[in-house]
Amino acid sequence: MYQDEIIIDGLQYCRWDRAYFESLKQSGVTAVHVTLVYHENARETLSRFSEWNLHFERNSDLIMPVMSMDDIRTAKREGKVGIFFGAQNCSPIDDEIGLIEVMRKQGLMIMQLTYNNQSLLATGCYEQEDSGVTRFGKQAIAEMNRVGMVIDMSHSAERSTLEAIDLSSRPICISHANPQRAHAALRNKSDEVIRALCGRGGLLGFSLYPFHLPGGSECRLEDFCKMVAETADMVGAEHLAIGSDLCQNQPQSVLEWMRNGRWSKSLDYGEGSASNAGWPAALHGSRKPVALRIFIRDCAISGSVKKRRPACLARTGSLSWKRV
Repeated sequence: MYQDEIIIDGLQYCRWDRAYFESLKQSGVTAVHVTLVYHENARETLSRFSEWNLHFERNSDLIMPVMSMDDIRTAKREGKVGIFFGAQNCSPIDDEIGLIEVMRKQGLMIMQLTYNNQSLLATGCYEQEDSGVTRFGKQAIAEMNRVGMVIDMSHSAERSTLEAIDLSSRPICISHANPQRAHAALRNKSDEVIRALCGRGGLLGFSLYPFHLPGGSECRLEDFCKMVAETADMVGAEHLAIGSDLCQNQPQSVLEWMRNGRWSKSLDYGEGSASNAGWPAALHGSRKPVALRIFIRDCAISGSVKKRRPACLARTGSLSWKRV
């Protein structure tokens, strides 16, 4: 499967160094959606681009930047891993709509409208009240459509997500989340959202983050496959992908930045707790890209999804870049 197909992981935020890039290449993954920023502002986002420019310069035998679907095909042909960037929050545009085009030209291909909290654009999934997409958010969606930046609602609340699907003239994505019927996490999505998303041509990436899985870190392969297969039956395998949400080798400080940014004076534990404040125990078989490949391969040949494999798993994270 990995030799013949283009395989894309729909989201990772790992400790990026040469050893990890070598592991990615060994895994057979064609391209990865890399989280560039969480809470960083526009100026800080430019520094993240600068850091990645150095990664590309020093590791040009292993990785290459992706700005279009043609670049993914080039990465496949040359045996490199294509890297395309997304933001897990709208903080890179500050409060300035013109920065959407600026960031897109820098290489920001995907942007979430929220990260758990209320933002200037929409409501996050941890808020008690969901007021939907804001006035600024409606204009931002139109601008993202215009410049070809994919809208991601992975961390957004129900009403905001449904409105974004309806408002966008292009298909959007939920790059890393699972159905609520499989596990009732705040971050997971209702069947109403999944049907609306896929009914407009969008893409759902299944997450391997233990807090989003049935059984948590003890999630069995069969349970994961069952969740995927049931969703494929509901909306069609062509709308499904893998967004692993892999955070390999990251320290506790990164987890705290993800959860707290600069908005909280006290520690927020996200889906954890004061007694369980660290990274969740890794899902068995997903600790490294090569092991993740084996996990996905085993899922693909499992009896519960084998008839659905070509679209569901062999085109992981594809989101039809030709439409963007």
